[in-house]
Amino acid sequence: MIRFLTAGESHGKALTVIIDGMPPGIPISREYINHELEKRQIGAGSGGRMHIEKDEVEILSGIRFGKTIGSPISMIIWNKDHTNWGEKMSIEEQPSEVVDSATVTAPRPGHADLAGVQKHGFDDVRNVLERASARETAARVAAGGVFKQYLLTKHIEIASHTIQIGDIKVVSTYTFEGIKKTYENDPEIRCVDPGKSRKMKQLIQKAMIDKDTLGGVVETWAVGVPAGCGDYAQWDTKLDGQIAKAMMSIQSVKAVEIGHGIENAAKFGSEVHDEIYYDEKKYYRKTNRAGGIEGGVTNGMPIIVRVYHKPISTLYKPLKTVDIITKKQVEAIIARSDICVIPRAGVVSEAMLAYILARNIAV
Repeated sequence: MIRFLTAGESHGKALTVIIDGMPPGIPISREYINHELEKRQIGAGSGGRMHIEKDEVEILSGIRFGKTIGSPISMIIWNKDHTNWGEKMSIEEQPSEVVDSATVTAPRPGHADLAGVQKHGFDDVRNVLERASARETAARVAAGGVFKQYLLTKHIEIASHTIQIGDIKVVSTYTFEGIKKTYENDPEIRCVDPGKSRKMKQLIQKAMIDKDTLGGVVETWAVGVPAGCGDYAQWDTKLDGQIAKAMMSIQSVKAVEIGHGIENAAKFGSEVHDEIYYDEKKYYRKTNRAGGIEGGVTNGMPIIVRVYHKPISTLYKPLKTVDIITKKQVEAIIARSDICVIPRAGVVSEAMLAYILARNIAV
């Protein structure tokens, strides 16, 4: 069974990832993985960190002569920004003045800050925020680069696009080929609708001026997935349940939708379910409101997943909070952060969908 783990802090030396259970003989290109990492770094609304880091993966094990060998794959992504945080993030004991200068006591509403402090009894929020940071998704994207290359050997492709930022929504129809081209045609927003893309970018610029943040929705497709992936027999083998869990684990995600799930809840069954046809020895559907999954099992149609991100919780116009030491009302910490992650979040959703599909197909 394929699985992976990540490690590393946002301003630590590096991020690492270990993938276990990959079948041997799968062609793996380091350049492909680095291209995936590049997608994560380009987009409107990104913060200053993207100007510091140029993420590239170093493969340490599990691949020989360009192919997997069945042993665990380990990879590392060095944090260039660590040079500015060496003493504050040292693994060795440090003088008190250095530690004090890095201490954070004003947790951000909406972030893991206070919940993590309450869970572990920390007196420094930094012990939470360094790991809870979305910087961790770089390691996921690197792993996703491996999973996507494996899926390509099974003729399965994955792509994503932006369908909403703030209250600006895409309502036009689109194809998988159109979605795949958004990275080249619209790298700043990754939207199939040029008019909506311009409005989304303007809204991001307004949020930046207002010192605010924006959320939105990313839609991810997987095509070429055969019928029968996943299982209906147990709750934890249902594919849509696995996908929802994986997507909900992504930082800032608060909801996941398979197919037209939310819209379907307000309709009659006769308006929702995709009718079944048969032609040339295969079943097919004329619609795909189920998003390619019925009863926890793929039906051969494209898998369609929508991931809803809340606005980033780090605000340059900080919200009220409580100091964890003094218990007095203060303003939340201001840290270098993004205004909107949506244009860059798609590649993270792609990575997690690729993981779940690879995990099920390799069984």
